[in-house]
Amino acid sequence: MPRPAFASVDDYLAALPDASRGTLTRVFAALRKGLPGAEPVVSYGIPALKSGGRVVVYCAAFTSHYSVYPATRDLVDALGDALAPYEYNGKGTIRFPLTGRVPVTLLTRIARLRAAEDAARGVRRLAAKKR
Repeated sequence: MPRPAFASVDDYLAALPDASRGTLTRVFAALRKGLPGAEPVVSYGIPALKSGGRVVVYCAAFTSHYSVYPATRDLVDALGDALAPYEYNGKGTIRFPLTGRVPVTLLTRIARLRAAEDAARGVRRLAAKKR
């Protein structure tokens, strides 16, 4: 069965059950706080933030958790013990329980670290093109 197509982040959030909607709204707001000026988009059927023409961070709600992507090894290492209460699958996904407090400070930090990683990646690409 194909996933529903959403025209906007607001459409995605509106389609969630009430309990999930409130949580993911707070999650997305925390990610936006870490990426001021980023454009909210739907990519791969889930909410994302785009900056500099590239998607920097994604989030999605599931039955009992929400996830934030991509979590690189450098990002996980930089966050250290702050991620201990949450699940990292080793493949780029950090899972948070859908119930309980939304870790706004941590999510904001994840967005900022992802932005820095993406900027560094862009610099490396430019340097490689000049060679």
